[in-house]
Amino acid sequence: MSFDLPQIIKSLGYFGVWGIIFAESGLLIGFFLPGDSLLFTAGFVASQNLLNIWILIIGAFICAVLGDNVGYTTGYRFGRRLFQKEDSWLFQKKHIVKTQKFYQQHGKKTIVLARFVPIVRTFAPIVAGVGSMQYRTFMFYNLIGGLVWTFGITLLGFFLGKSLPPEQVDKYLLPIIGLIILVSLIPSIIHLIQEHKSK
Repeated sequence: MSFDLPQIIKSLGYFGVWGIIFAESGLLIGFFLPGDSLLFTAGFVASQNLLNIWILIIGAFICAVLGDNVGYTTGYRFGRRLFQKEDSWLFQKKHIVKTQKFYQQHGKKTIVLARFVPIVRTFAPIVAGVGSMQYRTFMFYNLIGGLVWTFGITLLGFFLGKSLPPEQVDKYLLPIIGLIILVSLIPSIIHLIQEHKSK
């Protein structure tokens, strides 16, 4: 890895982490941001007493839920226009089409499952808005997904950090982050293989 994620988190602090979580959940440009590995590493950093775990998690949860709300509103108000928008390096229609297929396959629980799938995580609330999913239903699944994702992954990093001897933290952190990124990419890889076979 060419950058030091723990050092970046220490420099950014709470607001930096929260801002990235919000952007990944709610802005079209957020699909390339490292949500899973960021939360895990932030939890790891908190285990070294450099951040307060509960301030970190509660802020991340609020930003994840707010981000999805922005995504839903964007889809609800401007959804049809998104399909007419020209592709650019920031926006690719194929991401929305891919998320629509995911949505059709998994239904309402997509809002929860999508939290753990890169790219789909960013576009799921937008697709829910485009499809005019009832807002109360969306919000219910949004709260569950945001809670499980932010609390689960951040606490995993926190407790793992607490369980390691301080002198071994640096030794294990990078491989673990790499593993988290790999695991988070597996659903996308499986989808691409299935898509290739169907062709």
